[in-house]
Amino acid sequence: MIHSIVQMGYLISGIGFILGLKMMSSPQKAVRGNFIAASGMILAVVLTIIYCLYVQPVIPYVSLLTVAVAIALGTIVGYLISYKVQMTAMPQMVSLFNAMGGGSAMLIGWMELQHGVQLAGTWIILSAGAMIGAVSFSGSGIAYLKLSGKKVEAANYGVRTLGFFLPLLLAGGMLIGHSWFSSQAIAITVLIGIALVYGVIFVLPIGGADMPVVISLLNSFTGMAAGLAGIAYQNKVMIIGGILVGAAGLLLTLLMCKAMNRSIMNVLLGAFKKENKKSKGDVGNLGVIQETDASEVALNLAYAGKVAIIPGYGLAVAQAQHACHQLEKMLEEHGVETIYVIHPVAGRMPGHMNVLLAEADVSYEKLIEMDEVNDQMDAFDVVIVIGANDVVNPAAEQNSSSKIYGMPIIRAHRAKSVVVIKRSMNAGYAGIENELFHLPNCKMLFADAKKGLNDIATAMKKF
Repeated sequence: MIHSIVQMGYLISGIGFILGLKMMSSPQKAVRGNFIAASGMILAVVLTIIYCLYVQPVIPYVSLLTVAVAIALGTIVGYLISYKVQMTAMPQMVSLFNAMGGGSAMLIGWMELQHGVQLAGTWIILSAGAMIGAVSFSGSGIAYLKLSGKKVEAANYGVRTLGFFLPLLLAGGMLIGHSWFSSQAIAITVLIGIALVYGVIFVLPIGGADMPVVISLLNSFTGMAAGLAGIAYQNKVMIIGGILVGAAGLLLTLLMCKAMNRSIMNVLLGAFKKENKKSKGDVGNLGVIQETDASEVALNLAYAGKVAIIPGYGLAVAQAQHACHQLEKMLEEHGVETIYVIHPVAGRMPGHMNVLLAEADVSYEKLIEMDEVNDQMDAFDVVIVIGANDVVNPAAEQNSSSKIYGMPIIRAHRAKSVVVIKRSMNAGYAGIENELFHLPNCKMLFADAKKGLNDIATAMKKF
């Protein structure tokens, strides 16, 4: 009877995961979806404890007490971290939490194999889950450091070559480790050690701006590791959750690569190489940079009919989302139609700009995807680019020799007038000059995003 109730509860939990994930695709329903998915997880944990107590009582009460203490500590720490984290640091937090998931999967496999298993199939499943979890754990740790601005890079091709050979070594070790080592405990420890090293080498060469792709891929790894652990434990809810996370992470990875017009291998090889940064005023052969000030921008905005705001990572760094919303409200009061145009890979994780602007109470209806408005950009009187770079570079469409040629961009250059708020002329992650900055309809407002927006808002009060 209890077994049937637990299995039915697992089914309900799985439905909660699916429904929650589906609702998270809509900004209006995302909070509710997150609550439903979290409720499904709580139900699954409670049912698992009940199962261990009454259906398969193999866990002593002291272990259940340990589990309860761990859950309590994790809940408190997770709440405090989530409550205090700045929205600009959200990508780092996602990486850190993903590392915890990968580490958990790694430890599950390692602990189970300390006692040895008889079936080769069980060995392969547990060792694969442990190694994938180890890659996700160490790789997510490096991603966290990169997103936090730490200097952790490895452009050395020898390091990358080693990164190609290690997976082969891991695969071979997984297949023969069941009988090769005198102790399975030694075998899995060695393989996990190699996997941890590989996780570091895997992420080290990848540029910081490609971290959204890497985070999604590592998240997929964590899901796969959890699913494999679920197969080993014959736990249906772990299998469902692992498949959902693994599939969602992989699909998101591929979608972001498509949005950047790059293959997954191109991203993982760190194909964009940095060029020497150019200082303000160093325009090369592209033409003259036109500078402007807050008063001129305010005047143009006050008499505009339609305005588009294109946010980028510079908005997040300056924590300028609230200042941006205030300017948007002032424009609306002046009768100016204002929208936000969002590039799929703007920021440092999928949906980064959406989350930032939602925190500032920007209406969801004003957040427009790039594809929905790109063909109508010439209808806008003014486009304000805030901290974005390569995602508005017309070279992606017009210069076949450019590194980013073919990458989908927001066609800001087609607007009647473009204002770029940027601290300097430093290149973006592709390391190339942005041709938009040199066009005759574009002017640069060199300022921190928050200060620049506040100055424009102050100047607009005169109109």
